[in-house]
Amino acid sequence: MRPLFRVLGYMRSYWHFALGAFLSMLLVSAANLVSPQLIAGAIDQGITPGNLGAVLAFAGGLVGLALGRGVFNFAQGYLAERTSQGVAYDLRNRIYGQLQTLSFSFHDQSQTGQLMTRVTSDVELVRMFTGQMFIQVLSAIIMVFGTATIMLVMNWRLALLVLAVLPLMFISVGYFMRGAQPLFIGVQQRLAALNTILQENLAGVRVVKAFVRERYEADRYFRANEDLLNQNLKVVRVFSAAFPLTFFVASLGTIAVIWFGGNQVISGEITIGELVAFNTYLGFLMFPAFMLGMVSAGVARAGASAKRVFEVIDAQSEVEDKPGALPLPPVSGRVSFEAVSFRYVGMERDVLHSVSFVAEPGQTVAIVGTTGAGKSTIINLIPRFYDVSGGRVAIDGHDVRDVQLESLRRQIGMVLQDTVLFSGTIRENIAYGAPDASLGDVVRVAKLAQANEFILAQPEAYDTRIGEGGIGLSGGQMQRIAIARALLLDPKVLILDDSTSSVDAETEYQIQRSLDELMEDRTSFVIAQRVSTVRRADMILVLDQHSIVGRGTHEELLATNALYGEIVASQLQDDVPVVPGGNGHQEEETPTPQPVSEGTEAQL
Repeated sequence: MRPLFRVLGYMRSYWHFALGAFLSMLLVSAANLVSPQLIAGAIDQGITPGNLGAVLAFAGGLVGLALGRGVFNFAQGYLAERTSQGVAYDLRNRIYGQLQTLSFSFHDQSQTGQLMTRVTSDVELVRMFTGQMFIQVLSAIIMVFGTATIMLVMNWRLALLVLAVLPLMFISVGYFMRGAQPLFIGVQQRLAALNTILQENLAGVRVVKAFVRERYEADRYFRANEDLLNQNLKVVRVFSAAFPLTFFVASLGTIAVIWFGGNQVISGEITIGELVAFNTYLGFLMFPAFMLGMVSAGVARAGASAKRVFEVIDAQSEVEDKPGALPLPPVSGRVSFEAVSFRYVGMERDVLHSVSFVAEPGQTVAIVGTTGAGKSTIINLIPRFYDVSGGRVAIDGHDVRDVQLESLRRQIGMVLQDTVLFSGTIRENIAYGAPDASLGDVVRVAKLAQANEFILAQPEAYDTRIGEGGIGLSGGQMQRIAIARALLLDPKVLILDDSTSSVDAETEYQIQRSLDELMEDRTSFVIAQRVSTVRRADMILVLDQHSIVGRGTHEELLATNALYGEIVASQLQDDVPVVPGGNGHQEEETPTPQPVSEGTEAQL
């Protein structure tokens, strides 16, 4: 119940709606408790003596009571729902905001389908608790105590007999709730697993079709759906066992009232009207218990969902501003790694071990290495997507952990190999990091990224809307938009993760010419797959076994580093740039790497 009590704290912002719902609920409960007295009066003072006027008077009272109860029932339902919608709104915003601030480590370990289930299904179950179930629980409690009090006043001996049955009902309900909550947690977990499979298949539908794996993925979804069905059936079985027991206990109370109450009517101790009223109150007493039985299932499920919601809200980001962090002043772009080591969460070995180098302002640093050597990790540590395990990363002498994250990342431009565009216009995607940028600035960087020509060919030029993930654009067009997006920030540190891998030779040649000019005033880090890119770099870092095993220019490394020669020969692509203005392709001559040993010569 602790997560649910915490959920109730979110109702403080909507206390006036919640208070109105509570007062309306009290008035509805009061109307319910008064109605049996009017029925008793109609029987004893109207029907039994044959007084039609009394019957009409009490009937009119019941009609008026029903009208008032209807009005306040409406008010209760509306105000409770208004409160719950506000709570759900706040929770969704809180979870989404938290997901934006959590570090990459959290997202590395979380599945998208799981997180989507918590934002949607789990929040909706919590909303239903605050909007319906909580009020129903309060109403049930008030009705139980109010009814019990009236019954004791009317006939304490008969009331005690009936009330003796009540604990049995609450015991059965409590037993059900204890058994149901773990089952509901299992339901939500299996629903999240099902959503994960669905999300993966929708995102990777082209891969599924390309490899003819439709049947396999359908079977995988079927198995997950079957697990969800079986878990729900377990809940149904618990329901099926709990409610007959509750109804049986309630029947014992009815039998007691009819048997002992009938004897009291025969002996003249109570009137028929009082017996009818007492039996009605018995229904009021038992109905809240039934309602608690039904609501308890929802409460158990809402409790499980609340727990899952707060797991996200309470998650601690491994990368956040330290207390007293200052904004990073405008930098010149000197980036230094000082004995940096890094290990991903859950891994036993370092991905980087004692890595040290300095990139001076305006330098271009190319990073090459064997698969898994840590190339991408280096560029992820500069904008502090992760925190180092040892050593430090500094920009202009400022440890990146000591400055505010926003001020750090606003001075770093990134173009990643896996381009991500968002639903919206082309202009909005280019201006994503600087939404107030003018159209002129957007066009300027688009020209530098060789994107202006194909953008103008779109139906509405820069106002053309593109689909989710850039649907409607080629991979090369998406990368050029991503390059323009990074350039619009005018960053002093530029990171290019094989950013021209999806363009053709002519476009790559044009983009590279623009990038050569743009990188003159910037410290640039490039993970490259082309020889021309590394050849022009001021410094090349060669990574192997999670450490730097070579550094220098292209010519220096060819002469001194065997591994670099192997990488040039086996991994990096030859360049075939197109000379603008001609129909043919002119192949740029690539000097043959000079081996440093006979073994390397043989490999080259």
